[in-house]
Amino acid sequence: MVNSLRKELLKAALGDEPCDIVFKNANVFDPFSCTWELCDFGVKDGIVIGKGDYEGKEETDLGGAKVIPGLIEAHVHIESSLLTPGEYGRLMLRCGVTTVIADPHEIANVCGKKGIEYMISEAEKTAADIFYMLPSCVPATPLDRAGAVLSAADLKEIYDRYNVADSAGNSDCRGGIIGLGEMMNYPGVIGGDEEVFRKLGICEIRDGHSPQLSGKSLNAYMMQGIGSDHECTSYEEGYEKLTGGMHILIRDSTAEDGSGLISLVNPCTASRCMFATDDRHVDFLCSNGSIDDCIRNAIARGLAPDLAYRIATLSAAEYFGLNDRGAIAPGRLADFCVIDESCPEKFRVVKTYKRGEDVGKSAATFVRPAVLDSVFDMPEISAADIALPKRCGVAHVIGIVKGQIITENLRMNIDTANIPDMGENIIKCVVCGRYGTGKIGVGLVKGLGLAKGAIAVSVSHDSHNVIAAGCSDAEIVRALNLVRENRGGMCCVCGDDESILPLSCGALMSYDSYE
Repeated sequence: MVNSLRKELLKAALGDEPCDIVFKNANVFDPFSCTWELCDFGVKDGIVIGKGDYEGKEETDLGGAKVIPGLIEAHVHIESSLLTPGEYGRLMLRCGVTTVIADPHEIANVCGKKGIEYMISEAEKTAADIFYMLPSCVPATPLDRAGAVLSAADLKEIYDRYNVADSAGNSDCRGGIIGLGEMMNYPGVIGGDEEVFRKLGICEIRDGHSPQLSGKSLNAYMMQGIGSDHECTSYEEGYEKLTGGMHILIRDSTAEDGSGLISLVNPCTASRCMFATDDRHVDFLCSNGSIDDCIRNAIARGLAPDLAYRIATLSAAEYFGLNDRGAIAPGRLADFCVIDESCPEKFRVVKTYKRGEDVGKSAATFVRPAVLDSVFDMPEISAADIALPKRCGVAHVIGIVKGQIITENLRMNIDTANIPDMGENIIKCVVCGRYGTGKIGVGLVKGLGLAKGAIAVSVSHDSHNVIAAGCSDAEIVRALNLVRENRGGMCCVCGDDESILPLSCGALMSYDSYE
């Protein structure tokens, strides 16, 4: 913040000059104490100058409505929404989310540095503030072929160019990088991999990713300064990580809910807990919401509303060092929501303000995204390409775990002549390389629940090759080739019927509006 602005804000805070706007009769939630106060508060240059009796060039009477700080999404892959950043931000404002912490891990695995820079640039097309974490694992695993490799040196170069060194003093810097994204390579951390250590040394804020890690292995992982985890699937796992010093992100995504972790949150632990959606599809976001939905779900599961508001706002701001937001308090951005709390379980955002301005108009305006050039080099697929050898015996089968994103490695007696085996709910799955390798992998999956037809998608974590599953080879082949013809998308085929959602932006996102 430049000194001239500081002086202007100082005069307004002292009452020597009028504010730009005064919000009157607001029932303001204070996340520091988890209390409410009926008061007026002034805003100048998009910043709260204080509560009290202030004069404003404009006044807005909120009529005693409840007001909470703008919601913060603590961890998300925007690409998983199928929207570009500007359009994602527009949808978030409707949900009361004014700040987003995103990890562009998906697009980075597709096209590396170019993809990260695209996401940063597109973040300027929304009134919401989108900050990024550096994708730490590109590629995510040596078992798969991604479209890029980002070394520690590459990440350092990107960070030096785009980092937000002092977020409190650079609140106008949308799209900046504030930390290292989820360190998925926990074997590399524990094993002392030098390249992993170089990545960990780039940023002070380091997000974690350590599913089911426990005991001495978890201790070794946390020793490297990794501060958070969003992969907990049970209370016991969350408690061990929380009491070891980690911040816990309660994930409520399209594929998984955080119901088992809500009981971790109490007045003593709320400062160490946050909400994250991680991966929510656009249809789910439109019908259910984002962090506003996390709040509703948490309250329905027994969490006190005030604690839910606390972890949805200030807790996330403090963890990421975003000390210019998270509360309606002097010196902080005037990001806030007017809410309807007549029934807490049906928590609803009535209106969202960003820097003191009602964002209803900007949230209604679609801004066309720029076009991203990316590789999509996949050969046409034939039935012979996905044929399984005639064989009987023990085989590895991917086991779907209902309600979870983790899977099981099953070993089952299989006769490939009987695939699909609808009685055992086992069907064929296929992965086709999209980066010019020409490679095709064929396997089996149990519990997917597909009774007929086939599906194929170019969104397949983490390398985003094209993956398909189906009940007949002919339908699988047609689905794969439809995705190929569209250079990315989500496709379903059933007999003579077929449908595809094209995803032209990196084969991950659509250039269209969320509507």
